[in-house]
Amino acid sequence: MKKYVISYDIGTTGVKTCIFEIESEIKLISAAMEGYQLYILPGGGAEQDPDEWWAALCSTTNKVFSQCDIKPEQIEGISFCSQMQGLVLVDKEGKPVHRAFSYMDQRATKQIKEGMAYGLQIAGANIKKLIPSLIITGAVSCSVKDPVWKYNWVKDNEPDNFKKIYKWLDVKEYLISRMTGKFIMTKDSAFGTLLYDYKNACWSPKICKILGVNPDHLADIVDCTANVGGLTAQAASELGLCEGTSVYGGGGDASLIGVGAGATELGDTHIYQGTSGWASTVCAKSTVDTSAMIAAIVGADKKTFNYFAELETAGKCLEWVKDHIALDEVNIYLNKTHVAESKETEFTSLYDYLSKIISETEPGCGGVIFTPWLHGNRCPFEDPNSRGMFFNLSLDTGKTQIIRSVIEGVCYHMRWFLETQDKKVKTSEVVRFVGGGALSDVTCQILADITGKTIETVDSPQNVGAVGAAVIMAVGLGIINDVDEAKKLVPAKKVFRPSSENKAIYDRNYAVYKTLYKNNKEAFKTLNAQ
Repeated sequence: MKKYVISYDIGTTGVKTCIFEIESEIKLISAAMEGYQLYILPGGGAEQDPDEWWAALCSTTNKVFSQCDIKPEQIEGISFCSQMQGLVLVDKEGKPVHRAFSYMDQRATKQIKEGMAYGLQIAGANIKKLIPSLIITGAVSCSVKDPVWKYNWVKDNEPDNFKKIYKWLDVKEYLISRMTGKFIMTKDSAFGTLLYDYKNACWSPKICKILGVNPDHLADIVDCTANVGGLTAQAASELGLCEGTSVYGGGGDASLIGVGAGATELGDTHIYQGTSGWASTVCAKSTVDTSAMIAAIVGADKKTFNYFAELETAGKCLEWVKDHIALDEVNIYLNKTHVAESKETEFTSLYDYLSKIISETEPGCGGVIFTPWLHGNRCPFEDPNSRGMFFNLSLDTGKTQIIRSVIEGVCYHMRWFLETQDKKVKTSEVVRFVGGGALSDVTCQILADITGKTIETVDSPQNVGAVGAAVIMAVGLGIINDVDEAKKLVPAKKVFRPSSENKAIYDRNYAVYKTLYKNNKEAFKTLNAQ
């Protein structure tokens, strides 16, 4: 029997709302997207307004119903795929005491230094805090972007707001609270706080004490597939849905994008390029590489972990190039007509046009190399001061080479991820590639050539997070038995095999790429340290 569900994919810059039909497979019925702001503040701050998230949910929910014949009363479940490691501190009424802290926020340099960097150290972390953290949580709060330091930043800088805190929530947990009135946190989100005892599936009093967290601020932990509760009358009215509709826990993007990609079996690797980017490999046990800032995180499947390496800005780099280089310098306007609107052109979007000019530019970009660290970097080195650069420009360098180098730079970083992961967890020879970046065949082929991996893409790769949320509801509704059954529902649609023709060029550039951070580390510090 067909069942209909709504998935909300809560990204860094916007929400994708999808209605899915679930029967023998998951079928997209209707989708809509709406953006919201990411507020970048002096000193490394990065915040978002939860009211803007909610407004976007309400607007896109209305849109998806207007585009199809499904009625609100037919919806049997609501769930989420969401950005992770946000921090939404709310009072007893569920109202934020401070605008939401994005995972990108890195202003808590004083707090991490005082909380983790004093005393005998390993990989920059106090050994008396590092060792119990590794044993209990499987990871360590040694990045300035980890949410505990933002929590302590509020404690130090906004004591009046800190006194109002009732619960610490992540992004989707805030939205669940607004929908149901319940304060919960799914296991993968709990792991993302790095306060979670993964062996006993509970908060760790010891780690809370070590890191200065009040345990009373932590919400009840539930499974990703749990039915949290029904929509309240107020939430249903604002969203245009039916009161009592079941709301499921869902998962973070790092948990569910791999599920939606069909990379759910042990050893499966997927690469994601959205606003941010990552490489993740399914593994059987908790594994961590503190020197490279890689950890096996708790995911939606209780039986496995996801060995996860993150890049803060991936697709965001292409957006930057579109806004600051392409619109001005690639002759994007023909006779004052936008290329995507011209009746004389085959292109349907600016990104199609960029893909074409990139495809016509030589691999290796004449030796030009771009580093995609536009908002610092986390892995395989942690440095909020690192920045993007175009290296090796000459009088012969053209604008199209500069633009292609941005795509290649992101792909070099993905290769660095895979090689670093291989030291502890073997990555797969066939890699599922998803996110907006996977919509471009040119990018897919560049990724295959640079990494040496066979690259597979799936149908609607930009919606795989929402598909993963639909899988969660399929389990919760009893349609399938387990999360790993997603693989048979998500077949590969395209395959890209590496070309040996460009290997020597890419290997040469990649070897130089890996030296650029080390050679410029002190310069980054001089220019960007707060």
